[in-house]
Amino acid sequence: MSANVILTENAARRISEIIADEPKNRLLRVSVEGGGCSGFQYKFDLVPDRAEDDTVLERDGATVLIDPVSLGFLEGSEIDFVDELIGASFQIRNPNATASCGCGTSFSL
Repeated sequence: MSANVILTENAARRISEIIADEPKNRLLRVSVEGGGCSGFQYKFDLVPDRAEDDTVLERDGATVLIDPVSLGFLEGSEIDFVDELIGASFQIRNPNATASCGCGTSFSL
């Protein structure tokens, strides 16, 4: 399945750095769950294998997996990694979100 989700160069570089010391869990799963202060929240997990129905994003040796339900919430999004004075983190710029919390890990539709 094709996805309209972008994995930035910064995100791919950071994923590659993280998995360099991982013997088994070498894939990053990005998912959306109910919860958080705005209704939905993003979840990032390192996993060893992909599911048959996962959408796979690959860039510069980094692999991101998105399950079909989460893909519906992430369509048109950009997955990035930012390193700012207040901290470093993966961030998702989601055009579907109508509101998000201050830390950027939860959103509402």
